[in-house]
Amino acid sequence: MLNFTVGPVQSSEAVRAIGAQNIPYFRTPEFSEVMLENEALIKEFTQSGDQARVLFITGSGTASMEASVMNMLTKKDKVLVVNGGSFGQRFVDICKIHEIPYTEIVPTEWLGIQKEDLNKYEGKDYTAFLVNIDETSTGVLYDIKLISDFCKRNHLFLIVDSISSFLCDPLNMQEYEVDCLITGSQKALACPPGVSVIVCSPKAIERIQVNEVKSLYFDLKLALSNGERGQTPFTPAVGTLLQINQRLKDIKAAGGVEAEIARIHALAEDFREKIKAFPFEIVSKSLPNAVTALKPTTANASDIFRILKDEYQIWVCPNGGLLKELVFRVGHIGALTKEDNTTLINALADMQRRNLI
Repeated sequence: MLNFTVGPVQSSEAVRAIGAQNIPYFRTPEFSEVMLENEALIKEFTQSGDQARVLFITGSGTASMEASVMNMLTKKDKVLVVNGGSFGQRFVDICKIHEIPYTEIVPTEWLGIQKEDLNKYEGKDYTAFLVNIDETSTGVLYDIKLISDFCKRNHLFLIVDSISSFLCDPLNMQEYEVDCLITGSQKALACPPGVSVIVCSPKAIERIQVNEVKSLYFDLKLALSNGERGQTPFTPAVGTLLQINQRLKDIKAAGGVEAEIARIHALAEDFREKIKAFPFEIVSKSLPNAVTALKPTTANASDIFRILKDEYQIWVCPNGGLLKELVFRVGHIGALTKEDNTTLINALADMQRRNLI
């Protein structure tokens, strides 16, 4: 199968080779060294600074979203949450469960955050801001500079879900004063799912240390203290963390985060040029590099997903809910090439000849 989803994605041969090995014992100096190297490279790639800390959670991205809210926010906070799709809604749901006072910002569909969306909240005593910077469900990238400037003016603690944008779109944590950045193993890191990552600024670390959390597994104070020696408080997904190490070193060797972002951008641009001849509308007005959301004008999006999977052995990314029949998405992350883009385009051309689109 050729995989154009946005996670899990295709892995390199080097990463897959590690997955074929037996899992080593991990309470060793050797594994600690790997984990400390993982932390150093992620700090470098996020430009989070020497005083930042990186926490590795064995759990999907949602686990780290919830852990971040639990550990960094309290009932005394007053939070703005961008809700432009299913992942923005997830932050809303987490705040609701943990009784964090919040207000939703609902941007205009497909447009992204605009200055007008934020103006009404200027000087209103909010304390924190939550955003999925790439709302993958709709293929919309939010303007991090606009959000950052707003948060700086209003002294807001900024939590960014970068699960689908890390290594895809530029985001300098120190420049934009991002206090907490979340990502995951199965997106542009191109490793198996099961590990999520929380990058903490000094302000985030301070909040973690003073907040009392009613949880054992998700008490990040334990992750901070164990991380000092390159370990985790509980048994981690050892094999995946070793694969992440390989992937990070490969990115570094190939030119670093800037080169990886340029590679994914080139794949996205190549696909978007090749798709122009088809009866699809690119719906987002603020495109990320990671994914392109397409609205067929002559066919059902769910049918396109099913036919590509069953008859052409190609996965694209379906949608759910109200968008299920209207929009499908094509990812540009993982071990993909421009030749792979051509394979997908040829399959769609064949479907067009068969009057299926």
